[in-house]
Amino acid sequence: MHTMSRRSKTIAVGITAALGLGLLTGCAGSTGPGRPDREITVWSQENLPDRVAVTQKIVKGFERKTGIKVHLVGVDEGQMPQLIMSAAASGSLPDVIGAAPMGQVWQMYSNGLLNTGIPRQIIDELGRGTFNANALRLTSDGGRSLGVPSDAWLQLLVYRKDQFDEKHLKAPDTYARALAGAKALTTKGRYGISVATDPGDAFTSQSFESIALADDCQLVDDRHQVALQSPQCETAFKTYDELARTYGAPGTQTVDSTRATYFAGQSSAIIWSSFLLDELAGLRKDALPSCPQCKDDPRYLSRNSGIVTAMKGPDAARPAQFGEITSWVTTKTAETAASREFIEYMMGTGYESWFGMAPEGKIPVRTGTAAQPGRYLEAWRHSSIGVDTKQPFDKVYPASLLNQLAAGVSNMRRWGITQGEGALVGATNGELPVPKAIGAMTSGQISPSEAAGEADDEVTALQKSLQ
Repeated sequence: MHTMSRRSKTIAVGITAALGLGLLTGCAGSTGPGRPDREITVWSQENLPDRVAVTQKIVKGFERKTGIKVHLVGVDEGQMPQLIMSAAASGSLPDVIGAAPMGQVWQMYSNGLLNTGIPRQIIDELGRGTFNANALRLTSDGGRSLGVPSDAWLQLLVYRKDQFDEKHLKAPDTYARALAGAKALTTKGRYGISVATDPGDAFTSQSFESIALADDCQLVDDRHQVALQSPQCETAFKTYDELARTYGAPGTQTVDSTRATYFAGQSSAIIWSSFLLDELAGLRKDALPSCPQCKDDPRYLSRNSGIVTAMKGPDAARPAQFGEITSWVTTKTAETAASREFIEYMMGTGYESWFGMAPEGKIPVRTGTAAQPGRYLEAWRHSSIGVDTKQPFDKVYPASLLNQLAAGVSNMRRWGITQGEGALVGATNGELPVPKAIGAMTSGQISPSEAAGEADDEVTALQKSLQ
């Protein structure tokens, strides 16, 4: 998940290679498309060792089929902006970047570092109708495709369905129900909910945005003015503060501590990404559920958890779903033909292996082919989840949940992206003005109204710096 996928919390794989080797091999010149030497450099933000191994296997199949040499470099998402700017300055950009989140794509686009002609050609070649329409919309600037959308993860509210049922509580899919559930289930030794408050982590921003969107709180309004002090946003800040401070564990809550609290059975709900699902089912040894019942039944939590994909606040007309779409992008110096062939392969022959490396957090946004419209979504349902233990996704979780996840891509909304403020979104991911305000608010230093004001001021200053 970072943007809070598990990969962003790991140490970079291949950063040294990127600086010392990846930037020097297979790279094109600094002013236009690279010469056609049938050799490309690909940076992948799927940098966990097991995912690098899967990607390398797909790459070898591509090399055998095409004769094109690929230099694959695993790069940490948090390091990517700095590495990209360093590479641009030295005239040594990679040809292709994989698993690029939306804010990052917009930053590169705003800095003139992308070739947007190649993605359009690829999407047209593969068939625009084979892609999820919302994914195409969120990764485009009007009619210009910034990248080729590949897969998505969703932010979820996971809750103890057994405990909610025992108290005759409804699923926490509205502000009122989430607050009622958190209040009723906060007891001695157990918190009502686990939500992030870490001021230095984008995970906090993502967690808050998922709540904020539910009340139609937007980063900017239709006039492109920062709107974090709107009535909807003030309600969102107040609600988040109540969830985190009144019904959550004390102290700074992080991506790891929120998961640990829920897994230990010490909280009745958690806001996390869909990357949680394999761990929730006891399929990953380094993050096993540790609740009292989980020792004898590793699947106890997954069987007794309910999942909300979209929530609605009191000021919103409809529920909202937060998530992230990652894309394949080509840089302005990419070798055109070889880069296009590579991405088409990754979205075709290699696609099932690519999203199959972590299907709980890589929901395919290319649903199928022209001849087999539902092929990739069907393959995704049967893909194996887990790390140390692997089981088919549709054997671990019911079809109803998989349907929710697939539908979530179509319902996904994001701050600033559709208003053309993607560069601002990227900048906020670096400066973290919202998490800083959340951290101060939930520690009792400032009120929700003051937090909204501070976040608004900081984002406004960022927006001016980009003009």
